[in-house]
Formats: sequence, structure tokens, C-alpha cells
Amino acid sequence: MSGGTGSDPVDRALLRAMRETGASTAGLYVLARDEPVLQLTVMSGVPAPFLAPWSRVALAAPIPVAVATRRQRLVWAGGHQQLARDFPRTAVAVPYDFSLAAAPITEATVRLGALLLLWPAGHPPQLSAEEKAAVEAACGRLAALLAAGPRPDGRTPPPDAPRVLTPPPVRTVGAEQALAAVDYLERLPGGACALDLDGRITLVTTGALELLGEQESRLIGELPWEALPWLRDPVFEDRYRAAVLSRRPVSFTARRPAHQWLTFRLFPDGRGLSVWISPSGKDHGPVVPWPYPAESEPVPVRAGQIYHVLHLAAALTEAVGVQDVVHLVADQIVPAFGAQGMIMYAAEGGRLRTIGYRGYSADVVATFEGVALGAANSPAVHALSTGEPSFYSSPDEIESDYPGLPHLTGKAARAVLPLIVSGRPVGCCILSYVRPRTFSTEERQVLTSLAGLIAQALDRARLYDAKQQLAHDLQAGLLPHSLPSVPGLAVAARYLPSARGMDIGGDFYDLIRLDEHHVAAVIGDVQGHNAAAAALMGQARTAVHAHATAGASPGEVLARTNRLLTDLDPDLFTSCLYVHLDLRTRRACLASAGHPPPILRHPDGHTEVLRVPPGLLLGIEPDASYEATEIDLPPDSLLALYTDGLVETPGVDLDSAVAALAARLDGGPPQSPDRLADALLAHLHADAARQDDVALMLLASQPPGRRRAA
Repeated sequence: MSGGTGSDPVDRALLRAMRETGASTAGLYVLARDEPVLQLTVMSGVPAPFLAPWSRVALAAPIPVAVATRRQRLVWAGGHQQLARDFPRTAVAVPYDFSLAAAPITEATVRLGALLLLWPAGHPPQLSAEEKAAVEAACGRLAALLAAGPRPDGRTPPPDAPRVLTPPPVRTVGAEQALAAVDYLERLPGGACALDLDGRITLVTTGALELLGEQESRLIGELPWEALPWLRDPVFEDRYRAAVLSRRPVSFTARRPAHQWLTFRLFPDGRGLSVWISPSGKDHGPVVPWPYPAESEPVPVRAGQIYHVLHLAAALTEAVGVQDVVHLVADQIVPAFGAQGMIMYAAEGGRLRTIGYRGYSADVVATFEGVALGAANSPAVHALSTGEPSFYSSPDEIESDYPGLPHLTGKAARAVLPLIVSGRPVGCCILSYVRPRTFSTEERQVLTSLAGLIAQALDRARLYDAKQQLAHDLQAGLLPHSLPSVPGLAVAARYLPSARGMDIGGDFYDLIRLDEHHVAAVIGDVQGHNAAAAALMGQARTAVHAHATAGASPGEVLARTNRLLTDLDPDLFTSCLYVHLDLRTRRACLASAGHPPPILRHPDGHTEVLRVPPGLLLGIEPDASYEATEIDLPPDSLLALYTDGLVETPGVDLDSAVAALAARLDGGPPQSPDRLADALLAHLHADAARQDDVALMLLASQPPGRRRAA
């Protein structure tokens, strides 16, 4: 961890953001160029370990800074209750009262990162207009600095830890005033000590030494809960963390081994804490022996570790696929326990298959690929066969059980964690270290517990991936593998599944070659995102294809398909838009069954939302009829057909959303339908909250002789 006082322009901009917004804590996240990850690079107001769970944040993660960057909007949580509701994983790891804002940092249309700001407890439930303006101005200044300077890319790795800036002191004093301040403290009853923001003791009075029963030399520079065995209960460190984050005075009472109760009052600010210690006059019940550990016994798990583990546990419950689990272990669990290497195996077909690794060469990983579960020379196999984790603190310990392994891997210590669910081996996770390391009893317990959570997450993820593959195969079988080539017409079609649930839905499209001069295009949307919707989609697409090739008019194609779907009585309704194109006359005839209106871009570049009469959805009324509309489709014009997933946004009127899509198609440099389709869908790929499928079809009328654009 590096520190600073704000000499760098970015550092100065961050401290200015704190000053102008009134925030107590700030962090600058920068988006890496080579991967969708936000890296915490500069921070101020809290110690670096407080934000350790979020030092690297995946862009798709349900974390405030990721959501702000992904959706390009301000994210606000006006207290812990709102944080718990909107971002439960974050709230579990920081169960304290404060307000939070995360704002995107963007230069033109390029995402650069996000600004994180925290306010003390007691902030109003909403940001004021002045605070919002200050946040926006700060993001603008940071965007200009980041755009002008180098950012992490594939050649320049991001820093391992953020720079932690120390806010300037409220005032500076000379030696005489400093001595006067010490005299003032010494004359007061009770005792006082000062802690820096990391919690280390920087000053202690004589009265405090008497109350604590310890020498000054054993306290200065130490954490109280490490220097004083009777403060080693995690609850005392938790009170310090609560004071730092909430910026509110906090108090607690503790009992010394001499049976004396002491009251500690903590008064925080951005540079540290002032602690007032006094004998407690309250009756705290009968005196019982204090079970604090001896010097030789392990230190209990720290409060920070507890919350970090809770954060990791919550994150594991949100992991969806196998690679989600692997990335989470590599990006969060590995650094949380100081490891330099990781290998994860899945148990499949009686062998171990590598599903992810970090800190190892591909050659080393290949050496252990496919090891049989009955092999005798593998620490992973041994852990799975016994069901017990193994901890090796030195190369000698590893060499004793597995000769040659330390030299081959270059690792001096390792934790081998079997991943077992209900007695069934799922896989194995190995954390390794380049230097010898002693694993305390508490650390072993935490790692063993995490291994159980990783095993359950991996088991769920493998099942999910299997279902996803089935869904992909089913979807691929129902949608056309390719579209026919039609002279005089350039066509692009895209399908984008929803980001939630099974990767399958009822959106469909098709291009049907009727004869040499006629072609039909169809797009539709069956409600639902399950196998039933996909099955009905297949039936609807087949019916439309059959009636179209039989020579039915657009209105009759929809009417006949409607009667079929009504007879099937699937309890699902379908929207559909059918277009018949005459390539000789450059005319198109359109009929709609409750489908979003198509958009026509004219040869001069301006767009028009076509108001096709919206008939009833398919599958409701067996005798429904559908009116057709004819339009011109001259050369260099383009017809856009789409499903509502492309335009629908919660809280936005559908007509306004369609108009916004038309505006994005309006004007601009000419593009092939394929490039235009990719551009229209680009902003949807990063939205992890997208809940509907998207189908898109672009039909571009080409002048005679022009080749179809790719």
C-alpha cells in the first residue's frame, strides 16, 4: 500500500471532491483496458483494508461502482437500510450506518471508471442539488485527468493496492503548543490515547497507561486489540470500524483481568480517532474469569476478516456459472488470504479437470491435468479421498509427502481444500504461497468453511452451465442457422438472450425466400423465458413459414397462424410482424399482431416510425383478422424489425423508447446492416440486469448490381 498527501493531480482532484461534496471517504476506480474490471487506484478517509473486498470489481458485479459505470448513472444509497435493500452483498460486509454515492467517470462516450463517495451517518436521505453538482464537477475533472494520462492496460498492470491519501490536518502548531496539548491531556481525569486511521496507537497519556496496566513502549504503534489480550474479542475492533465509517462517536465497555471495568469513548475524524478511557461506574454483573488468550495462543479472527468472509460468502451465492466461481475465488479469495497462486479442479468422470488457475505456468498446470481420483501422488486427490484439508507451511513439509513438487511449482506453502457436497467430491481448490507461511487455527477454520461454500457454489454452477448448454442447443435448433442470400437485399439478424434465468426465450426471426422476386421477413415474441415459450416459438415460426410459402397474403398468414396457436391453447400469447417484399417494385406489405412498430430509414437518412395497424396478439381470439399496410422500400432505404427487449426500459414510455431507437438510426455515416446491428446491441451486452430477450432484423434495400454487405 502506497500513501500520499495529494501532490499528484489526480490525488488533488480526489481530495477536492471530498472537500466540495462534504464526503468523509472517497475512492477512485479506473476501468482496465484489457478486461471488464474496475481497479481501486486512489482512496482517502478509511484504511485500505476497509475497501479490500472491493479493490477489484468486475464490471458486471452487483456493486455500486460497477452499476454506476455499467449504466452510466449516479447510484445513491441514503443509509444502511437502502444499501441492504439494493446491494445486500455490500451491506453484509459493512454493517454500519453511512450514505454512499457512486458516479460514472466518462470522457465523451468512453467509460473510464467511477468515483465512490461516503458521507457520515445522519446525512439527509437524498443528495442536495449542490452536492449533485459537486459530484458531477468532480467526475468531470477526474475524467479529463484520466483521459490525458496513462491507464492500466495489458502492458501496464494496475497497482496491487491503492494509494491512500492523508487529508491535511485541521491546523498545525509549534512545539510549545504541542507540549501544552500534552499537559492539558495529562491533567484531565481518566486517560486518553490517539489512534491513526489504521487503528494504531500514536499517543497515550499516563492516566491511560495506569488504567490499561501496560507500558508505553508496548502500546505505541500497535493495534489495541493486538497489544492488549483482553481486547482481542472482535467486538472491540468492530466498534473502531463503526466509528471510522459512520464518523459518529462510539463507546463500549471492557473488563481488564484485574476485574476493573473500563469505558472507552471513540471520537473519529478523517485522520484518526481520539479515545477517552475512564473507570466504569456501572454494575456489569458478577465478575467471572476473563478467557483472554495467553501470549502463545493464536489470536482470534479479526472483525475485518469476519466481514470479509461474509462478503465472500454472499458473493459466492451470486455466482452463476463455473467461470464466475473461478473468477471470484481468484480475484477475491486469493488476495484476501495473501496467496500468490490458485488452482481449481472439478471432479469429472473419475478424474480431476482444471477449471481455472492463477500464478502458475500452463506447463505446470498441464502436468496435473486429468489425474485419476485414485492416484497416490496428488495432494488434491488425497484431500478428496480423506475429505480433510491439508496445510503445508514450508517446502520441506511438501517435499516430505510429495517429492519434487516444491521445485516443480515454485511454491513454498499451500492450503489444499477439498470441495465436497453431501459426501460427494465436486473438486479441489489449492491456494499456494511463494514463501513459507504458518496457518493459524482460526485461518484453517475459515478456509475450511469457505471451501464448503465454494463447493456448493461450484456444484450449482456446473448444473447451471449444463442447463445453459441445453438451452443454447435448443435455441440454436429453433432459430435459422443462416439466412438466404437475396439479390438486392442486405440482411442482418441478431438474437440476444436475457441476462436472467435460462438463456432461452420466445423471440424469433426468419427470412423466407418465396420465389425469384419475392421474399418474406418475420419477427415475433412469445411471452416467457422457458422451454414452453421456446417450443411455442418453434411452432409459430413453422406455421408462418408454411403459410407464407403457400402464397397467403400477410394478413392471412397471421390469421392462419393465430388460429393454429389458439387451437393449441398454450396459455401464452405471441406478438408477430410479417413483411412481404416485392423486389421488382420495391414495395413492402406489412401486417402486425400486436408487435412493436417497425422503423424505416429513408435514403436521405431520416427515419420514420411506421404505424402499422396493431392487430390482436396471436393466440387470443381465433377469428381475429389482421390489416396490412403497404410502403415503398426504395434503394438505400432500411427497414428495422425488433422485439420489445431492444427498447423497453422500466419507467420509460414505450413510444418514447421507440422514438429514441429511431433517433439512433437517424442520419450518421452509412453502415452495413451487420455493423449497424452490432452497434444497436452494443449497449445491451454490459447490462447485467436486462430481463428480456432481444431479436433484431435489419433489411437494407440495395441498388441493382451492389453486392450484399457483410
